[in-house]
Amino acid sequence: MTGASTKSTTIHFIRHGDTAASGEGMFSGDLDPPLAPSGLVQAAKLAERLESFGLDALYVSSKLRARQTVEPTARATGLTPMVEDGLREIAYGSWDGRLESEIKASDPEAYELWTDDPGTHSPPGGESGLVIAARAMPVVARILAEKKGQSVAVFSHKATIRILTCTLLGIEVSRFRDRVACPTASITTFEFTKRGPMLHRLGEAI
Repeated sequence: MTGASTKSTTIHFIRHGDTAASGEGMFSGDLDPPLAPSGLVQAAKLAERLESFGLDALYVSSKLRARQTVEPTARATGLTPMVEDGLREIAYGSWDGRLESEIKASDPEAYELWTDDPGTHSPPGGESGLVIAARAMPVVARILAEKKGQSVAVFSHKATIRILTCTLLGIEVSRFRDRVACPTASITTFEFTKRGPMLHRLGEAI
């Protein structure tokens, strides 16, 4: 045990900046849009905010909007982001690229099933919340094993971060859409101690 770190591990979950679809109510989970001009500004502001966090490592979803968001922080810290496909956004299947209001009108039964229980029900051809937890939580577990006592930033997506937050807090995954807020370019921070994960900040927008 000599030399083992007694410092707790901190993970900051960062949602990517604005895209053209962010404010339009459009499903774009498995699509790969770039950041909008406002999103690029948010990414730069995030880098300024995160400079004071003493980061030791960066992880990022494979999606372009997340990779563009991490770039200013990578330059500011000199850290190389590690790309993790398990951190990508939930796939909405045949709903991707369509407005939520349109889906609600054209496919009311499937929409109602999904909104009632997005943990076990998925959009047609898409993923459920439990599927996201099954691929994203192993990434978190690996970070905790490999980065003990360090401060880590994880750049990901709205649903993925909400689902991880519910899982870490012991909240039913099916409630991720109505229990957890996650604005664009926001920070959600957990400290991992011997007693488990402690939430320090939730959806704190820059």
